[in-house]
Amino acid sequence: MLGKTAGGLFWMFRYLERSENTARLIEAGLRIALTRSGSTDEEWTSILQTTAVLEGYNAVYDGVVTRETAIDWMLRDRANPSSVLNAIDAARSNAKTVRTALTREVWEAVNDCWMSLKDALARKVQERDLPHVLLLIRQKSAFVRGALHGTMLRNDIFNFARIGTFMERADNTARILDVKYYVLLPSVAAVGSSLDNVQWQTILRSVSGEGGFQMAYGQEPRAREICQFLILDSRMPRSLAFCAAKICSNLGYLASDYGLRHPSHEMCDAITHKVNGLGIDEVLDKGLHEFIQTFLKENSALGQQIEVDYRFYQ
Repeated sequence: MLGKTAGGLFWMFRYLERSENTARLIEAGLRIALTRSGSTDEEWTSILQTTAVLEGYNAVYDGVVTRETAIDWMLRDRANPSSVLNAIDAARSNAKTVRTALTREVWEAVNDCWMSLKDALARKVQERDLPHVLLLIRQKSAFVRGALHGTMLRNDIFNFARIGTFMERADNTARILDVKYYVLLPSVAAVGSSLDNVQWQTILRSVSGEGGFQMAYGQEPRAREICQFLILDSRMPRSLAFCAAKICSNLGYLASDYGLRHPSHEMCDAITHKVNGLGIDEVLDKGLHEFIQTFLKENSALGQQIEVDYRFYQ
């Protein structure tokens, strides 16, 4: 496969996943705000920081953060490269580049996603419409994944699409956990309180993990078990362990297809080994924030190495 085609598939599915993940982060922020009293503008600053778009936002809005402008920046502002609207545009642009590698069903799902969201985000979303728009973003992304799984041949095309999806998903799950650290880090007195538990449950809901968590760990949303579920539980499709394992397996299929291993394979093996070799108590003792920041850096470095190894720009 041409490197340009591989890169187009990888980034097409990264951008699709990013659009959904941004919607999930906004929803988490909205639910978190319901558990807090007083102004939530400072919390939206932390969410912008967690999504790595605060610097660009400050340049446009002179550092003045409000809930309304923060949400609009993340959803539809053209000056934000990671906004949902820009992500969907980029996903469709990459899909056009690799059109011949996609089935008709996948292309139609991407095109329908682009048309629906372009219309929904054509103007500032009113507060009463926000839940519907966030749900629409998640649904349209899910339709593309369904078309991919239902119609695509399991070859290198499928593998690059999956690698892009799980690279972005791992990044997002780590950032959602960091929202809890930045926005909700409670006082010592609040640890284990009903408010603390409600906030952790909000994090679970933002990754559609509430039902799975209850089946695996019971009805009580305890911080330690939630961290274990979202970081180390290989049954949870948005956990860091699950994403790392899927990236490694798809990279492994590529190595088998091409008869060649690259530095990215070793990097992915190292990340997976590290995640699988830790217990949740060890993660928490060393610091959840520190663990997340290290994971984000290593995940980003892996993505960059994959681009080099498979010559995405040649």
